[in-house]
Amino acid sequence: MNFQIARFNMVESQARTWDVLDQRVLDRLLAVPREEFVPRDWKSLAYADMDLPLGHGEVMLAPKLAARLVQEAAVLETDHVLEIGTGSGYMTALLAGLAARVTSVEIRPEWVEPARARLGALGIGNATIEAGDAALGWPAAAPFDAIVVTGSLPTLPDELPAQLAPGGRLVAVVGSAPIMTARLVTRVSPGVFRSAGLFETFIAPLRNARVPERFVF
Repeated sequence: MNFQIARFNMVESQARTWDVLDQRVLDRLLAVPREEFVPRDWKSLAYADMDLPLGHGEVMLAPKLAARLVQEAAVLETDHVLEIGTGSGYMTALLAGLAARVTSVEIRPEWVEPARARLGALGIGNATIEAGDAALGWPAAAPFDAIVVTGSLPTLPDELPAQLAPGGRLVAVVGSAPIMTARLVTRVSPGVFRSAGLFETFIAPLRNARVPERFVF
């Protein structure tokens, strides 16, 4: 299989048609070999328009969705980015090519070293992968210019936007099945945030995401 052609076709037929038009993001999609981040048995589907299983009920987001979330974060070359949920490291690789540095946190410790190895093999040295639970952020490395959450959240906890630097952006999919909305939260000034709905989608929940209390009558 010619992965280079498949990668080009993914960008043209999936990413572009899903409003991923930022040239920096498109260039990064063309530069990162997604097949190196896909489980061996699924390599032939590395550029298919679908989620791919990573094990333990976790998935690798479809290429166009990963690209769209990255684009909406509007990452600058000077930014420090927090990625919540490393997975295989593919989105980490996308972000690392756009930002000054990336801190990515993975709750499954057995996935940390393989992700580091994949990034290292591509010469990506500005991404740090930590093992831990970042469902409420990663305050030890805050503030962040951008935060990208790779799993859905039933509600958006206040702790996450509070870790944004002035002007910082947070992109997360919020809600419960079957309706979830990708949201962009921007820190306008201290204690003041602007929130906007971007598009409807569905992704697997973030492990240990805070679940709102339900009233019992």
